[in-house]
Amino acid sequence: MSAKYIFVTGGVVSSLGKGLAAASIGCLLESRGLKVNLLKFDPYLNVDPGTMSPFQHGEVYVTDDGAETDLDLGHYERFTHARMRRENNCTAGRIYETIITKERRGDYLGKTVQVIPHVTDEIKAAVRKVAADVDVAIVEVGGTVGDIESLPFLEAIRQMRQEQGRENVVFVHVTLVPFINASGELKTKPTQHSVKELREIGIQPDILLCRTDRYLPPDLKAKIALFCSVPKDAVITAKDVGNIYEVPMVLAGEGLDAQIFRCWGLEPGECNLKPWIDLVERLRGLKEEVSIALVGKYVEFQDSYKSLNEALVHGGIANNVRVNLVWVEAEGLEGEGWESQMEGFDGILVPGGFGKRGIPGMLRGITYARTRKVPFLGICLGMQCAVIEYARNVCGLQGADSSEFDPSTPHRVIYKLRELRGIDELGGTMRLGAWTARLKPGSFAHQAYGQVEISERHRHRYEFNREYEAPLVANGLDITGETPDGTYVEIVEIRDHPWFLGCQFHPEFKSRPLDPHPLFKAFIGAAVAYREQRPPAPAEASASASQLMEEGTQSS
Repeated sequence: MSAKYIFVTGGVVSSLGKGLAAASIGCLLESRGLKVNLLKFDPYLNVDPGTMSPFQHGEVYVTDDGAETDLDLGHYERFTHARMRRENNCTAGRIYETIITKERRGDYLGKTVQVIPHVTDEIKAAVRKVAADVDVAIVEVGGTVGDIESLPFLEAIRQMRQEQGRENVVFVHVTLVPFINASGELKTKPTQHSVKELREIGIQPDILLCRTDRYLPPDLKAKIALFCSVPKDAVITAKDVGNIYEVPMVLAGEGLDAQIFRCWGLEPGECNLKPWIDLVERLRGLKEEVSIALVGKYVEFQDSYKSLNEALVHGGIANNVRVNLVWVEAEGLEGEGWESQMEGFDGILVPGGFGKRGIPGMLRGITYARTRKVPFLGICLGMQCAVIEYARNVCGLQGADSSEFDPSTPHRVIYKLRELRGIDELGGTMRLGAWTARLKPGSFAHQAYGQVEISERHRHRYEFNREYEAPLVANGLDITGETPDGTYVEIVEIRDHPWFLGCQFHPEFKSRPLDPHPLFKAFIGAAVAYREQRPPAPAEASASASQLMEEGTQSS
């Protein structure tokens, strides 16, 4: 059959979970035997999110082909078998850049370049590109209906229905049905107004996903259906859940996938959600717990570490433990008494980032992990900081630093990538995408992966300076992963440590709930082993003593 299209829009407020909705739809359709691909449109004028602040945009998700993309592409890869590439994320900035390039080249042959048809045609071309060779293309339109910047995208998808035929296009609108505590009622008016706004630009939604904290009663669904001109069964409760991997099951229980097939005029195939149902049951049944400290500089906005958070959950599933992730602000470790903030954890993780803010705190967190033998995982900047900490405190290289933080450092153990010297532009100028590395047999990394050659995704502008390899290795730092040509150091470990590993790449981008990443499985496994033998922290010891005293009083 020719490709079918599903367009996911959002109304009322932002952050309703359109990305999770699109990913869950993909999961449901795959469970019925269809091949899917997904596309995220972002209406902002940045060409990509690569230069945006994590506090503004959240995580930048990197694909195998080196595209810096929206974090929703991470959801797409975690929930479906579709592999994301550059064409799976398209911003207004990229669309306009393409059009202006064509205009300067003379491709429009003197015509007046306009939003319609030139901008909308470029948007439609992006949609059709991801629809090649798949059964269904699921397209998420970022932003909120009513925003000025998203209008060209909405007009383009309106035209898509006219061109592809109504039987091939489904509009899914994600909206909000808030519960008002003062009156004790669910309110449908925001949903009605959002659909009204959508209809004013020529789009009649086929299915409504109503975000709410409780199931919608039948009479409320009937009211929404009446005022929004959709069948009652097409009003789907998108209820809040305990973890995101429950979303496909909740939507399946509401009949979302059946409604999509109804709109296409097709009979749905048999559904097989057993792997996901088993996953959710395992998550709910986890009794044991490990505590992991994430020492970062963007912890105030946790979407900055979205894939990292999920990868830790996956590592916990693989080890049958729940991961209690504690966010530790790196700058908070720069004052007196910082050690008390690091007590009681079973593992310490220092993630990626840019700039020198918070670096002293990260170094202290690494010192604590190294000297107290706490399992440690450093990712990208975390790996670089581990090298700096080791150079200063073990090798005695006073003032050792990265040239990113101190260009005049006497010991540049981390310095700018050789091929980037003289390049000052920031956008798309890093070492990006999937690169191959070879592992040292017998190392922590080799034990985790179970193979000698790996491929991982990168996003960095600075590298390990191999001029300092000899003194670092002589003092116990082990280089256990490097590129096949020996140019770049990919992994460092400490030999005299239960589990201490820093990697230049981002393993979190390749972790899946049904296929946890080897390094996160190994890291959480080491944390479990450490928890079983570590001495209790003062607070834990005090709580245990109080509990024993209470039990003794009760027995007497």
